[in-house]
Amino acid sequence: MPTFGLGKSGQEELGRIYSLLYYFAGVMGTVQKADCSGEETRQIMADFDAVLKNWGKVENDYNTFGRLVLVRLFTEHPETQSFFPKFANIPRDQMADNTAISDHGATVLKKVGELLKAKGSHAAILKPLSETHALKHKISIDNFKLITEILVKILAEKGVLDSAGQQCLRNIMGIVVNDLAANYKQLGVSL
Repeated sequence: MPTFGLGKSGQEELGRIYSLLYYFAGVMGTVQKADCSGEETRQIMADFDAVLKNWGKVENDYNTFGRLVLVRLFTEHPETQSFFPKFANIPRDQMADNTAISDHGATVLKKVGELLKAKGSHAAILKPLSETHALKHKISIDNFKLITEILVKILAEKGVLDSAGQQCLRNIMGIVVNDLAANYKQLGVSL
């Protein structure tokens, strides 16, 4: 990403703008304008704030929420369980009590929390995540979309996010997933 001689704060803002462009490309199919309006920027920043104000409930119990997300992912989309070799042979009736599933789910949600707190300035977080998930684990972009919807459902069911907050999280994760897809493309990976 060009920096145009900007200082650190200017570069961070430029990063947010690039992320917004990716977001709107995903939502609208193509970017309709060369830049985002101040209102669009304010809206996505409001989305981050809306989710972050409730994220503490998740942070207080990453293991429980993480377990709920992964068990639901494996139950609703059984094909995803095969992407986790250490979980591949765990019967569904034993998943809820499996500490390894809870621990890995916590790891996933901690990374989501890190991405949320970055408020769009997440390139340094996504680069290694993209590399491992594209090159090592061979996880398709569609699986990030699946886990996003599972996370939204769990947070709704547990009263963490209301319907507006759910849409905010979808908007944010749309940016993240589009940025992951761009990283995959740079790596020459199409999964």
